[in-house]
Amino acid sequence: MLSVVVDQPNSMAVVERPMPEPAAGEVRVRVRFAGICGSDLHIFHGQNPFVSYPRVIGHEFVGQIESVGEGVSSSRVGETVVVDPVISCGECHACLIGRQNVCSRLQVIGVHRDGGFSEYACAPAKNAYVIPKGLAHASASVIEPFAVAANVTHRTGVFPSDVALIYGAGPVGLNLMQVLKRVYGIRAFITDHFDERLALARACGAAEDETINTLNESLPEALAARGVEGGPTLVYDAVCHPSIIEEAVRIAAPAGRIGILGFSAKPSAIPQQELTKKELTLYASRLNCAMFPTVIDWITRGLVDPGRIISHKFDFRDVAGAFEQTERNPRYSCKVLLDFGVDS
Repeated sequence: MLSVVVDQPNSMAVVERPMPEPAAGEVRVRVRFAGICGSDLHIFHGQNPFVSYPRVIGHEFVGQIESVGEGVSSSRVGETVVVDPVISCGECHACLIGRQNVCSRLQVIGVHRDGGFSEYACAPAKNAYVIPKGLAHASASVIEPFAVAANVTHRTGVFPSDVALIYGAGPVGLNLMQVLKRVYGIRAFITDHFDERLALARACGAAEDETINTLNESLPEALAARGVEGGPTLVYDAVCHPSIIEEAVRIAAPAGRIGILGFSAKPSAIPQQELTKKELTLYASRLNCAMFPTVIDWITRGLVDPGRIISHKFDFRDVAGAFEQTERNPRYSCKVLLDFGVDS
């Protein structure tokens, strides 16, 4: 089989590898589509502190089960599934309190163990979820980043009276927009530097006046002009630049909540006075904590459409071109998929 392997930072190739055999409790999936995430780019550039090389990357993928390991019912062969990449021990403190996405022995498919940028990939059977009937395979590959959005909104909570602000109209920010508008029905603003990305935000449910290009408008002034008195009660950082948390703390409303999704190693200068004066709460959110069933339910009920953020599809053999498209053309690229078509 062919797999995309990052053998060391800034070195990636499509190579022939042995077919993996599913271990006890696992399934082997014939991959159909896999999405490129910012964390895949970080692994490629040597900026992910958790990865070991060489590594078959990719943690957003969908495909068909074609083999099962010991203890898994053979009736699962033929199912079309999307794979939750989070593998936890079930025994540590985090797992015992229901926070298995920060397990002390956490393994993430595509980071700590080989992932879905491959014609075949193995995963625990319990992590393989049957996709909703009628959902395109390409769209199903976006369930994982939707689960990231579901996780952070679960962490912060969302109330009917909330007014939200999302920094960044990339894949996670756009998914957050759909969740906040279509699932929770609240007013939500989103920022970006590219009008093309903001147009996508409107396709995901944002009203015309809820999109803000911060190259053209001061964010505090833009929010005030749109009637947001006292600041947003919910703020989500889907850009992950250190300066954003600093600004979020300043503009958030009293009793506001801030959801943090990034892994920047650079410190942020957060004024403690603002945190205490307004009694703000910061919620960090990593990966997802068993959110796949929630997202699949949303899709089944027609509340969200994961396919809206797909901008490009590349044959997996042209993974270099797909990465270049993702990195060098952010104005026109959103979710870029690798196609492992049945004839490939």
